[in-house]
Amino acid sequence: MKLNYNKAEYFASYGKFSQLPPAERIEIAFAGHSNVGKSTLINKLFNRKNLARVSSVPGKTATINFYSLENLFFVDLPGYGYAKVAKSEKERWSGLIEGYLSSDRDIRLVFMLVDMRHAPTKDDVQMINYLIDTEMPFVLVLTKSDKLNKTERAKRLEAFKTEIPCFEDIHVIPFSSQTFEGVEELREIVEDIADDNDVTVDE
Repeated sequence: MKLNYNKAEYFASYGKFSQLPPAERIEIAFAGHSNVGKSTLINKLFNRKNLARVSSVPGKTATINFYSLENLFFVDLPGYGYAKVAKSEKERWSGLIEGYLSSDRDIRLVFMLVDMRHAPTKDDVQMINYLIDTEMPFVLVLTKSDKLNKTERAKRLEAFKTEIPCFEDIHVIPFSSQTFEGVEELREIVEDIADDNDVTVDE
């Protein structure tokens, strides 16, 4: 099933988990460290420049942002791990992310983003362990893949085997907003989920 990605629209933002309306659709979430490129990935996925606002300031996404396409919601979770934020704000973000992921919403998949150039952060590993422990379906998206040459890339992929829990059992997609690497594979996964839900799509 081919979705018309150009029809994706911003739906709403929520600063507290308690503000979220009841779940009405299946949801696909995006999680990752601050400045890992979630907004950029969402824009590339939907072939839009500014659907998700890209900020040069890490930690800018302090809300859960919902985007609507057909019968799907795409949910951009706050970036975690940004140091220059008050403790109370970090706790609010943590509550948002944990509240959302542990809720009874129909979350079909989490795209878990990690910067391919570096070892995962402690927060990344904690999030991946959480997804594994709760048996939440997820795909690991390695962002900024174009920043590495072939040798550097091979080294990072080898290193991830020891840095990321169960790395060799995880579906991994290298992604680049510059070369579009990974975009079609991500869309195929989204469309498989839409197919499973019998989404009605305009011809």
